[in-house]
Amino acid sequence: MRYAADTNTFLAVALDEPEKAWLLSVTNGCDLAAPATLPYEVGNALSAMVKRDALHPGQVPGVWDAIGSIPVELTQIDVRAALLLAVRCDIYAYDAYFLQCAIETGSPLLTLDRGLMQVAMTLNIPVVEQP
Repeated sequence: MRYAADTNTFLAVALDEPEKAWLLSVTNGCDLAAPATLPYEVGNALSAMVKRDALHPGQVPGVWDAIGSIPVELTQIDVRAALLLAVRCDIYAYDAYFLQCAIETGSPLLTLDRGLMQVAMTLNIPVVEQP
């Protein structure tokens, strides 16, 4: 099984969020795919967390390295198609990249973002939901 994994799933694991155990369980023995933008999104999220004082600057390298140790296939997606999804669904392009990744890889979407889950379901993209 392969999942198209959203940025928030990588962050939750690296930051020991409450969802970590479930994420590790559901992905055990599975392959992960993400759009090639993933490292940039992780970097943006980490810098935003520092700006909000949710993460100490000294923690950034360790979190970055932890995420970098998670095996994931970074895929090139059809950005034009993703932009059309973004416009059609009134979502950010970065969210649409993950939906497009799920579509192109034929993989269920793994995300902790309830809004993105809803959009995925309206597009008939299978979603991995936490019990």
